[in-house]
Amino acid sequence: MSQIKQLLQMHKQGKAIKCIARSLGISKNTVKSYLARHKQLGLDVDQLLVLDDPILEKKFFAGNPAYKDERFETFKENLDYFIKELNETGVNKRLLWEEYKEEFPNGYGYTQFCYHLNQHQKAKKPSMVLEHLPGEKLFVDFAGKKMSYVDRETGEVIECPVFVACLPHSDYAFAMAVKTQSVEDFLFALRKCLEYFGGVPEILIPDNLKSAIIKASRYEPDINRALEDFCNHYGMTVIPARVASPKDKALVENQVKLVYSRIYAKLRKETFFDISSLNKAIGEKLKKHNQTRMQLKSYCREEKFLAEERPLLKPLPGNIYEVKYYKNLKVAKNNHIQLTCDLHYYSVPYQWIGQTVKVIYTRLMVRIYAKGEQIAIHPRDYRVGKYSTIKEHLCSHHRHYLDRSPAYYINRAEHISKELTELMKLLFKRGNPPEQNYRSCDGLISLSRKTTPEVFNKACGYAIECNNYSYKFIRNIIENHENIMPDTNEEPVNIPQHNNERGKDYYQQLTLKF
Repeated sequence: MSQIKQLLQMHKQGKAIKCIARSLGISKNTVKSYLARHKQLGLDVDQLLVLDDPILEKKFFAGNPAYKDERFETFKENLDYFIKELNETGVNKRLLWEEYKEEFPNGYGYTQFCYHLNQHQKAKKPSMVLEHLPGEKLFVDFAGKKMSYVDRETGEVIECPVFVACLPHSDYAFAMAVKTQSVEDFLFALRKCLEYFGGVPEILIPDNLKSAIIKASRYEPDINRALEDFCNHYGMTVIPARVASPKDKALVENQVKLVYSRIYAKLRKETFFDISSLNKAIGEKLKKHNQTRMQLKSYCREEKFLAEERPLLKPLPGNIYEVKYYKNLKVAKNNHIQLTCDLHYYSVPYQWIGQTVKVIYTRLMVRIYAKGEQIAIHPRDYRVGKYSTIKEHLCSHHRHYLDRSPAYYINRAEHISKELTELMKLLFKRGNPPEQNYRSCDGLISLSRKTTPEVFNKACGYAIECNNYSYKFIRNIIENHENIMPDTNEEPVNIPQHNNERGKDYYQQLTLKF
């Protein structure tokens, strides 16, 4: 274009065609064609000289646009039909072109047909350049190919999915092998990823894998409850990528390709015997990858991450996240619920017997809720068939039953009387199993409430003298205390004189004499 401007300036100065051709090193016919085109445009030389080169080029080399061709008009009318038919089974561009030529013999050839069809498809779905703020997003995905290690005992080759993540602003990457793509392993890898970065971004963008998304949807996907709990714990928001839209997380897709070449390929000849050693090797290669200078840039991923992104990440929470599991269970008559996964029983306050409660449990704790309030909390116990019981959850009768012991009864007796305390101590010293005496103690305490203290204490003292500590014996004493323990204030009754006296000699005789 600069040569055309030189030509126009020389023409404006009145130079001859031959002089212009010799000065610019072009033929006279070329000079004539340019001047003829200038005449057709009908524009002044000064107007052309101020134009930018691309605009000036378009005016001198307008060409023959395809949209002015009659064949293009016919082709354009059928574009939507062609795109629709390409989705049908077995339909390809060659077949569509053959049908097109049968209907329009003067239409485009196969090459032009494919060119215009491809242009339409590309223009229909343009790409967009996204700007990612530092510390804002975290892209995560699983690599399509797996790594493996060998079991020492069986020799079995065990394949492991590889979790890959990156911060899009700095393109700082993380990768590790996990045993499965289950929810537990996915969240474990995600936790290790955040610990590797040393902070938490604002938004998590996962793929539509089952570990993260229950039901995929373009607009409102159902997010896995465990992932929601995880993000709530770390203060992140979950925005899954759209279904079948890998461009939504193009950077992590590119990271997967880099992981293949910089980790997979470099470890392909090494053999590992456990997942820990495999991840150790992955970590070493990952560090080199993050410290490698990026193409067309004067820095590496790690330098940009430390300089611009690391300070903007939110701090990690003080406690480690544990996966939460949810169940709705009914409280049994014994005021316990059964956690079926462990076959273990946990107590609930007896007021909730027969009610349905919500149970949220982790690897370490079991929490029980009812009507929006926490009513019980237990350390998780994996003993099959056993009971974890808090005494405060039991009714008074059951609590009393569990509290029973010799010390418990002696302590209660001390609050009643010294005589009862002494009697119970002697009762438990007899050598019988303590459990055999508990009901007797309950009976004696009940008698103490129903009897006047003076009578009850005398009965206990009399039982101690007789060396008989049973409940029935003391009850009989109390019921017959007027005959057995007469009142000393009454005057003695005189016995009348009579001759019916046998004496000592009578009982010593060997032969009875009547």
